[in-house]
Amino acid sequence: MRVGVYVDGYNLYYGARGLCGRSTPGWRWLDLRALAEHLIALRAQWVGAVVDNVTYCTARISGASNPVGQREQDVYLRALAHTGSATRISYGTYVARVATAPLAVKGRNGKPVLVEPSWPIMVQDAAGADVPGATFMASIARREEKGSDVNVASHLLIDVLTDVVDAAIVISNDSDLAYPVRIARARVPVGLVNPTKGVRAGKLAGLPSDGAGNHWWYRLEPADLRAHQLPAVVTDRIVKPAPW
Repeated sequence: MRVGVYVDGYNLYYGARGLCGRSTPGWRWLDLRALAEHLIALRAQWVGAVVDNVTYCTARISGASNPVGQREQDVYLRALAHTGSATRISYGTYVARVATAPLAVKGRNGKPVLVEPSWPIMVQDAAGADVPGATFMASIARREEKGSDVNVASHLLIDVLTDVVDAAIVISNDSDLAYPVRIARARVPVGLVNPTKGVRAGKLAGLPSDGAGNHWWYRLEPADLRAHQLPAVVTDRIVKPAPW
């Protein structure tokens, strides 16, 4: 059974950071292939499964705004390629833009709750009367990563529909992948790995017997990440960053 592994790099990174802690070392130098092999080993029903390819979808950090992050990401990408931990690295892009939206705070389950006027800051109309239901609008600068989810979906479907793989593992909790994952499940067994500490996205749910059957779901634990790390020294020019 040839298994293709499809990784949403930013969903994995921010999910793992939430699991392990932003400044905590020991989780970022992740060996993607070793992690996938570990997850397969937990699934007795995938008899004879072998990782055939690992596709890592990400976007390059800008050195102009984050030179340290750019250097650390670059050495990690080279480590993935040199060790074969990733057999294919697919790049999206960063987009910088100005976004305008209502001012809000996090409510239950992280959902936004709009901020309404209250003292010491109130909104008044032209007559000086309070407007308690007014909406505060904020304009902010945003840098958004674009394309990783699309690349994950594209590589997954191309490989499944051209019979390059007999099973697939998708590492992401992005509900935008619901449709391509559903199509993939119709043809091959799919393992869906939630890399975040949040609940699984509802749209990614399903039944083990759907379509081709033999599907499974798993949520990563900090121990999964820490136990599957690349060698600290890959070559004399590819060395794990000290803070990692």
